[in-house]
Amino acid sequence: MPGSENGPGTNRRTAEAVVHVDGLAMVRLLGPQDRLVTLVEKQFPSVSLHSRGNEITLTGPAGDVEAAERLVEELVQMVRAGNDELTEIEVTASARMLDSDRASSPSDTLGQPIVTTRGKSVRAKTLGQKNYVDAIDENTIVFGIGPAGTGKTYLAMAKAVQALQRKEVNRIILTRPAVEAGERLGYLPGSLTDKIDPYLRPLFDALNEMLDPEIVPKLMATGAIEVAPLAYMRGRTLNDSFIVLDEAQNTTPEQMKMFLTRLGFGSRMVITGDITQIDLPLGTSGLQVVRGVLDGIDDIHFATLTSDDVVRHTLVGQIVDAYTRFDQIQLAGRNRAAERRAGATASSSTESRQPHTLTPSAQSQSTQRDRP
Repeated sequence: MPGSENGPGTNRRTAEAVVHVDGLAMVRLLGPQDRLVTLVEKQFPSVSLHSRGNEITLTGPAGDVEAAERLVEELVQMVRAGNDELTEIEVTASARMLDSDRASSPSDTLGQPIVTTRGKSVRAKTLGQKNYVDAIDENTIVFGIGPAGTGKTYLAMAKAVQALQRKEVNRIILTRPAVEAGERLGYLPGSLTDKIDPYLRPLFDALNEMLDPEIVPKLMATGAIEVAPLAYMRGRTLNDSFIVLDEAQNTTPEQMKMFLTRLGFGSRMVITGDITQIDLPLGTSGLQVVRGVLDGIDDIHFATLTSDDVVRHTLVGQIVDAYTRFDQIQLAGRNRAAERRAGATASSSTESRQPHTLTPSAQSQSTQRDRP
């Protein structure tokens, strides 16, 4: 492999490598307007990529060319496995995996689809997402906690559909707490179903992406798929089911306990939420409390996703990081203010406990007043 020699100046030495792509249409690999070339060059700015025929030529510093060549080879294998829509997220995640462990294989880790419908595959696109998906396979109850856009709910629903298709469970139950995000929906016209539909619409949308839209109503009519508000779960025992609780940050501790104790035989649960987006008007979020209560119990796993796992527009990850820094600054300011108040209170308390002494003139006046 070009550029494989190690030693002083190895990375500065100019090298060239050629990746041969046989048995694969280059348009599938490169994408529209040779997008793959742009994405790889973004990861390795010092490397130039050129495509001609079924060959991709890489030129630049030896060390960078070697790393870029390894990345391109892995991306080729991902496309061979059926991933025709390589995104910046997947290219970036693959580059990070190879950078941290040169023996790793992103095509094996990220290339396996969970479900495929109408030619579109749902798969983990980052290492954090892959660990989350693996945890769902290995545990009965999994908490997926992370910011918006990390695929918490989407991947959980993909695993639910997969379990139903494999007949590992008899039904899918999807639920959310009906809490307004700063708006009042109670006066909307229509029946109770019409009023709760806005809360559950994201779940319906995801279902229609993963299953044929004509099949979803039939599965719901037979009870194989149920979508309902969290309040409808009380008093039930859910056997042979794959249960997903979304927006769990808007549950109270009592609701969280109620939901978790619905678990029946042959069932699995995935609870997803973002503790930075709590819409509860009062009280503590059940998602904030539950980790301290259940952490360490076998067969219960807490998966934490970060801004590195955001699979929406690249700006979403930057927005998440910006708000995280802002929240940390705000918290630090509140802590300093609390410390100052505590110090002032302690100082005032100390002064009030000290004995009160009179000045000499005040003592003289007091003595004269006390004489008969």
